[in-house]
Amino acid sequence: MKLGMLTACLPDSSLDEIAAWAAKTGYESLEVAVWPRTGGRDFEAAHLPVADFGAREKDDTLALLDRHGLSISALAYYENNLHPDRARRAEIRVHLKHAIDTAAALGVPYVGTFVGRDWTRPVAENLAEAERILPELVEYAGERDVRIVIENCVMEGWHPDGYPGNLAYSPELWEWMFGLGLYLNWDPSHLTWIGIDPVTTIAPYADRIVHAQAKDIEIQAGRIDRYGFFGKATGRKDPWDTGWWRYRVPGRGQVDWNAVVDALYEHGFTGTLSVEHEDPVWGGTPDRVRQGLEIAHRSLRPLLVA
Repeated sequence: MKLGMLTACLPDSSLDEIAAWAAKTGYESLEVAVWPRTGGRDFEAAHLPVADFGAREKDDTLALLDRHGLSISALAYYENNLHPDRARRAEIRVHLKHAIDTAAALGVPYVGTFVGRDWTRPVAENLAEAERILPELVEYAGERDVRIVIENCVMEGWHPDGYPGNLAYSPELWEWMFGLGLYLNWDPSHLTWIGIDPVTTIAPYADRIVHAQAKDIEIQAGRIDRYGFFGKATGRKDPWDTGWWRYRVPGRGQVDWNAVVDALYEHGFTGTLSVEHEDPVWGGTPDRVRQGLEIAHRSLRPLLVA
């Protein structure tokens, strides 16, 4: 098992800058964010130009990794593949294929994304639509020796009422998506707040957990008694603010990382445990984010076999 980090938390840093810092800090692998720079997002972590990735970019990237003694565990493009706007959905599909092509060129085994959801339609219709469109992407990736991994994030902020915006949040839905040829980028933080014990989900799905993210979560005492499970219903200016929990770096929340890492080892996980930093306490500036990543490294490194 390698300890890595997702580069999305440092959108204004270059991949070379991130790689140099990560290697110095003790990280072994990078989950590289590859969103396009369109000007339409709050942040755009575009650390590889996958839409224009040629022989020169390949050579430069491989040299960078060699220089810093790092590997790339996966390329990350977490977008809504069932977006209700068909034009936007088509853009996402094209860029995801660019990410797959780049992963194949670099010998990266995984590209991460979301199933997503058309929030104007019920779940059953979304699942039927996914069964229509996702197998072609799985086949496209497979022809290039790449697997598509889906993070089990609820993506409640994508739904206008805070309901699941990514239909891959529970073991029930994992089993459905595995039938389409998809794999899992397993993250315990999302399971924790929806009431699922993360550790119990490792053994049954070990053969499909090929990449894992390390993000912690803090359940804020007493607040659910005001807002209920679905979170704030009035005055919710930030669609991601439920009012009763928040993400934290590993070691600052309630995930039992000793139990998680032990279970991953027990059931044969040999991939990358990749820190995903979305902690508001250790955010706001690049220096503060790096401090959060250092906390995560200090928390997790002693648990992994050297």
